[in-house]
Amino acid sequence: MYSGRDMTHLSMIPKNEWKESELAFFHHSFQQIVPYLNAEGQSLHREIIQEIEARGGFHRNNDYTSDIRMSYDTE
Repeated sequence: MYSGRDMTHLSMIPKNEWKESELAFFHHSFQQIVPYLNAEGQSLHREIIQEIEARGGFHRNNDYTSDIRMSYDTE
């Protein structure tokens, strides 16, 4: 399960400051819903793809869960 920054937070940050795991997660998420995206969603997905390409693609065997640490409430 993804537990990184949410889209509300990330939308205020330039794509070149996103972590690779964030790009990977949201790219994958948008791929799953492409037929349902409005123009704004399509534009955002395109920006994510362009940032991935600008970084030369994903070189590591990395997915959006690779740097996530699970935490459990102890209440």
